[in-house]
Formats: sequence, structure tokens, C-alpha cells
Amino acid sequence: MVLVGRGAEQARVQRLLADAREGRSGALGLRGAPGIGKSVLLDHAVSIAEAGGMRVVRGAGIESDHELAYGGLHHLLFPHLDRLDALPAPQATALRRAFGLAEGDDANRFLISAGTLSLLADLAEDGPLLCVVDDLQWLDQGSVEALLFAARRFVADPIAMLFAVRDTAVPAVIAGVEVVDLPGLAVPDAARLLDGHAPELAERVRNRVLAESGGNPLAIIELGLSRLAARDVDDSDPAEQVGPLPVTRRVQEAFRHQIVELPDPTQRALLVAAADTAAPLATILHVIESLGGAAGDLAPAERDRLVRIDSRITFRHPLVRAAAYQDAPLHRRMEVHRAYAEALRADADADRRAWHLAAATTQPDEAVAAELQGVAERAWHRGGAMAVCAAYERAGRLSTDRELKARRIARASQAAFDAGKADRAARLAAEALALTTDTGVRADAIYTRGAVEYERTSPRADAELTLEAAALVRDSDPERAALTLYEAAHAARHGAAHDLVRRAADLMRGGAPPEHWAPVVGALLGWAELFAGRPELAVGPMRALHTTARGGGHDLMRRITVGFGGLMIADDDDVVAETEDMLAVVRATGALGWVPYTLNVLAVARLLRGEFADARACVAEGVSVSDELGNTTESLAHRSVEVWLRAVSGDEADCRALADEVLPRARARHRVNAEIAAWGLGMLDLSARRFGDALDGLEHVCRGPASRDVLVRAVPDLVEAAVRGGLPDRAHGPLVAFRHWAEHVDRPVATGLALRCRALLADEGDADALYAEALRLHERHGGPYERARTQLVYGEWLRRRRRRAEARGHLAAAVSAFERLGARLWAERARGELAVFGERSDEPRSSGPLTLLTPQELQVVRLAANGHTNKEIAAQLFLSPRTVGHHLYKAYPKLGVTGRAELACLVQ
Repeated sequence: MVLVGRGAEQARVQRLLADAREGRSGALGLRGAPGIGKSVLLDHAVSIAEAGGMRVVRGAGIESDHELAYGGLHHLLFPHLDRLDALPAPQATALRRAFGLAEGDDANRFLISAGTLSLLADLAEDGPLLCVVDDLQWLDQGSVEALLFAARRFVADPIAMLFAVRDTAVPAVIAGVEVVDLPGLAVPDAARLLDGHAPELAERVRNRVLAESGGNPLAIIELGLSRLAARDVDDSDPAEQVGPLPVTRRVQEAFRHQIVELPDPTQRALLVAAADTAAPLATILHVIESLGGAAGDLAPAERDRLVRIDSRITFRHPLVRAAAYQDAPLHRRMEVHRAYAEALRADADADRRAWHLAAATTQPDEAVAAELQGVAERAWHRGGAMAVCAAYERAGRLSTDRELKARRIARASQAAFDAGKADRAARLAAEALALTTDTGVRADAIYTRGAVEYERTSPRADAELTLEAAALVRDSDPERAALTLYEAAHAARHGAAHDLVRRAADLMRGGAPPEHWAPVVGALLGWAELFAGRPELAVGPMRALHTTARGGGHDLMRRITVGFGGLMIADDDDVVAETEDMLAVVRATGALGWVPYTLNVLAVARLLRGEFADARACVAEGVSVSDELGNTTESLAHRSVEVWLRAVSGDEADCRALADEVLPRARARHRVNAEIAAWGLGMLDLSARRFGDALDGLEHVCRGPASRDVLVRAVPDLVEAAVRGGLPDRAHGPLVAFRHWAEHVDRPVATGLALRCRALLADEGDADALYAEALRLHERHGGPYERARTQLVYGEWLRRRRRRAEARGHLAAAVSAFERLGARLWAERARGELAVFGERSDEPRSSGPLTLLTPQELQVVRLAANGHTNKEIAAQLFLSPRTVGHHLYKAYPKLGVTGRAELACLVQ
């Protein structure tokens, strides 16, 4: 087909295909009104790809299948399911469950997405691949999520992904993919297209068609042909003088006029086909015959090119289907849906049967509601959250019992939240609450409202609602109460809402948690004691959780509690070990929702240990995955940590720009990490010797709402700023609390920091020994950054006492360490001390080789150094093996190596 007026769009599509053939992945969305030419451009892309030897995988959204979990993805990938065995086993299993090919627990939607990526990557191993999906707006949400997840992660695979989506009143968004909006044709192009299809139109009629079509190619063709066929239309007819209809309505009206001219049996047959466009031809013919028709009834529609018939019936355009279905009377549509329900008796058709029954039902009907509940439960096992929501909600609407309706609506609310539809979740939760007095259902609905508020408002708002839910079920359902209180305590902690942590603790003390929850509850009670300034009562139960047995259904909750708690009590090494292990587990199981939280803990632990390159890698992935999940709060939490990391690197302009962007929202969304960012800004001033500014900023942090959380670790910076600024008394209160904390957490890194603080404030006779003991501890514990910081202040103290050789050694060591860490301003400060001392400092040296890598490259390099293959790394990081190879190829020259065998010694 010759495309008219689409030269720019054709060129963009051809560039996408050329890139794929060269091994550069790409994705493109085509967006526009019905009839604007999206499908024609897809056909054009397919013809070019096939002519160039590319494999084509093609699918399309089907409106009648919109609520069927992973129906669109199944249709797209069905011809290639024989390759599932080549995928990592968890991904293959998830896809089989999603497609109803295997039984088991609920399918993990993130493993389904990862499996989609892996299967497309495997197909591309045979040669360049084009994946085409038309009518994306009608694909079920799970399928859309999986395809876009893959599209965003392909980098170096010979894969092009091309989507077409209808534009609506709310503009369609294809997240993370470049979108080309298709405008109407320019007038000369529109005229050329019209003249090619209706060359005999009178000039007056021709001008009217061009004006009314708005440059829409389908409208130009269909309105032109209809005018050509209706030469006797009297333009003085009032119907012809009414104000212009929207173009889509005009085209649909043109199709409707064609349909009403057909014989009644043909109109009924078209209605049957339109009621289930995914049905096989045999099923459609069976339904037509059950309604008194015959296969031949379709012939006039086929003759007029309204449909194409092969193994299925395909409408010439979705607007033909819309006209055939929407213009039929309600009783006729219901009759057709009942006939489908009678025809679809096989177990494999249970979901489709239930939806047809629902479409044929206008009054509450418990039998139909029960069938839809079965649809929801099956969709839950396949991992299709939006399909679960739709089925439960419709089941609720058809329920005859008020309490059963409330329960189903509450479950629909939770599924809507799981699907990322916060507004719908909140609306359904409110409806469920208005329907029921059942405490369990009310607790579930309030719990969902809290989860919505975590994202909409703040963790504090979540905690307040979640505590309300916990109070409802504390005595009647200890299991649910324990889970709810766990959520409340964590949300309150993230929001630095220590009053709510205390309320959660009070509810825990008044209940009787199940035995397997007892260690977690004990640790959370420890949090409350710690935030109340009683570390002597907190440390024991918090550390006891780390030693409890792993495994079981609550293992991830135990581990994340160990992680956050460990950060608060200086168990940095244990936290890294625990969360690295947890990260491996959540990657292997596809529990992608846990990844941002795990990486948050790991990033802060790495930061505290001075492993800044690894912390940056955690943050980069944390932001990426949080954005993928639509988890704004966790994205802001990670970017707050990034502010600290930019501060320590001395990138002042970038650091402050990021802080200006992140902090206003992060303070409401994740107060603890917002305070980490504020700590970073104070530390930036300290490294630049702006002691007054540093003191003001750090005092705010160390006396702020999160000061007894991980932010207790900012106190040594406050003490240094106060001493250097000549105002040591301003650090007194926080230092007393810090020393009390350090005494009871009893970890070498904390003890060393306390000794450093004491040394900064000590008299002449005591300081030397205190510095020396702090340095002894930091040489073995706490990492290179804290060791260099101690060397710097000790060297400064020695220089002022003219102990030249000793000072030079410590200051030179500090310079070297700061440079390896990429801490530019700290290195400059240490070099400045050497220069004041009369020494010529060396020119700044480059940072360590790992700091030259991008965060993604560093992740890949570390996994490769540990002996993982590209395929194993790809499965862990939700990438393709080719993308992993691409990152290694880019990393080797930066590291000065030629292959993975040399990585092990380099990254240790």
C-alpha cells in the first residue's frame, strides 16, 4: 500500500528497523485517532522488516479480551512457547502459569515481565526481530506492563518494538517509550488521497469531504466513497446542515449506514461477531446458528468488505465493529451474550463464559457473581492484578448479599492498588467501608486506603490508617494484626513519625502475635525503645531478630526489618551481608516489588561503609525499579541518598540542583531519607570549610525528627563543624545522645566515631590518645571513608602541634583515600593542610577504576567477577544476555582488562 503524506513517520520507522539490524534496540509508539493511519504504518513496517529478513512477532489488542489476564501476551507469544525451556526456570514457570499452561501458586507479574524480555531476547538470537502490537489500548494491563518492561530494558539486542495506540480524551501514555503523534494529513495530501479513491466527486462535495474529514485518512476514504455512492443527497436536508460531528463519529456513522442497508440476518450475524472478536470462527457460527441464522448470513458483509473471514472474523476497522455492536438494541446484545455463554461450556472457556454472562445480566445475580469471583481467583493465580480487580468489582455489583458485595469490592480495591490504579483503589475501598460492619473487611479496606496514602500523601498518613486497621483485628485475627502492625511500624519509621511507632508498639504489647511473628514484633518494639532514647532496651531484641531462623512465608519481612534495624544500631557489616542475600532471593523469585526497599537498605549501608561506587549502583537501580513500579516514595528515597553521594563526591552544583528538586517532596514522602540528603548538604559545607553553614544544617538534622534513626551517624560531622566553627557547645546535646547510643550498640565503628568526637573536644593532654585509639578502630572497621576522615582530623591536630612527620603521614594517607573514593573536596581539604604545612602535595590523582564505571556496569562487573554467566546476570538484573555483554564490553577498557578472568582480583 502506498502511504500518502507520511514521509517523516516512514523515515522514523525505517530508522528503528535499521538500528535493530545493527544491534541497537529501540521502541516506538504511534499514537493517533481512529483511522489516522497507525495500522497502515505498522503494515508498512512489517513489509520492510520481512523483506529485509527480520523475524516478525505480531499481536493486537482485542476489546472483548481486555479483562482477560495476559490474553494479549499469550496471543503474541503463542507461536513461540516451545522456546520457554531456554528461559531461566522461574521465568518460564511464571509464563506457563500466566497462560494457564501450568498449575501452582499465584504467578509473579514481574517474573512474567522478565520472562517476556527473555523470550523475545531468545528469539532475537536467531536474527533481528520486530515485535509489533496494534491497538495497545485494548491489551490487558498485565500484557502491556510485560511488553513495556521488556522494551525499556533492551539495549544491545537486535530488537525493534513498535506499538500503536488510539488517542483518547485522556492522552494515551506508553511509559518510557518514544511516541510519535500522527496528525491529520496536510490539505494537498488529503486531496491526493481522496482523488485516488473517489475521483468523480463534484468539486463542492469534494471540498466538503476534505473539510469534514480533518485530514483523517480513513474519514477521507469512507466519507468520499459514501458521498460517491449517495449522489442524490440533498445538501438542503436539515440532517446535512447540522454542525459537524467529530471525525470518528462521522466515520462510524458512515459504517452504520452501510450496516443498516444489509439484510436483518446479516446485521445479527455481525452483532454476534462483534460481541466476541477473539472467538474462533466455529464458535461464532455456532452462536449464529443457535439464534436461527446460518453461515451464509455473513456473505453480504464479506462482499461489502466490512469483514474478512478465515479462521476468525476480522472487521475491516474497529469502528465497523463498534457500529455493529453499539447500534444494536440492548435486548439483542443480551441475547447474543447469553447464546455465547451457552456455547462456551469447556473449562478452558470458563472466564470468557463468565464475562458473557455478566454482559447479559442487568440485575444482581449471585450465580453470575460467583462465576466472576472464580474468574478473579484464576486471574490472581495468573498474576493479572487488573483482571482480578475487574472481575471482583463486577462480581460485587452483581452480588445479592450486602456483606458478600463488600468483601468482593474490598478485594477489587486491593487488586486495583496492586495494579497501580490508586484512584480506583481508593474509590473501591471507600465503597466497601460504606457497605459493611464486618471488622475483617473493614480492616482490609482501610489497609488498602493506607497503601494508597503512602504514595499519595506520606508514610505517616499510611501508618495512621494502618494502625486503625490493626486495632480492628488485633484480638480476632492475630495473623492479620501482626502483618498490619508490621506495615504500620515501617511506614511510621520512614516518615520519622515516632509517635506512631509508639502507638504500634502499644498495640503489639496488648496483643498475642503468632509464634512465627514474635521475633519481628520484638524487634519492632526495640525500634520504639530506640526512638524513645533507650538504646539499652532496644539493641537486644533488634539483634535477636538477625539470629532467628530464615525461611517461611514471612522471611522477606524479617530480613527487611533486620536491614532497617541494623542501620540504626551500626550493624553495617551484618546489614550488607543480610541484604545482599535478600537481594539475591528477591531477584531469583522475581519479587520486584521488594527490590527498591532492599536496595534502599543496601545503599545506605554501603554509604556508611564508604563504598560509594556500590552505593551509587544501588541507588541507580533503586530509582529505575521504583519508577518502573510507579513507586514515587521509594524513588524519592533513593534520590535523597543520591544527594548525599553527590555531596561526598564534591559535585556541588549537581548536588544542590538535585536537592532542590528532591527535598521538597521527599520531606513529606520519606522523611528519614530526606534527612540523609540534608546531612549530605551539611557534610558538603563541612568538606568545603564553610563551618558556619555546615553547623546550621547539621544541627537541624541532629536535632530533627529522625535524629535517633540512622541520622545519629551525622553527629560526628556536627561535632567537627561546631569545633571548627568555634561553637562547640552547640553540639553538646546531640553528642551526649550519640555517646549513649554508641556505648550500647557496642560496635567498633560507633566507638571509633565517639572517640573521634571526644578527641575533637578534648584538652591537649587527652586528644592524642583518643585520636590514636579512634584511628586504630577505623583501620579495621568502618571502611575507607571514616578512616580517612579520622586521619584528616588527626593530621590537622598534629600539624597544629608541629609534629611534622606524623602529620604528613596521616594527611597523605587521607588524600590518597579520598582520591580513590572520588571525594574531591575532602581530598582538596587534606591537600590544603599539607600545603599549609610546607609540603608540596602531588597533583590530584584519578579515582579508583571502579568509580569510572556506570552504576549498571559496576553491577554487571561484580556479578561477572563472582563467576556468573551473562545469562545468569541477565536473570538477576532483569536484562537480556546481550545487554549484559554490552555492559562488560564497555567496562573492560575502563578497568584496563581484556576479559572476565581478570575481574575477580580487581573488584575485591
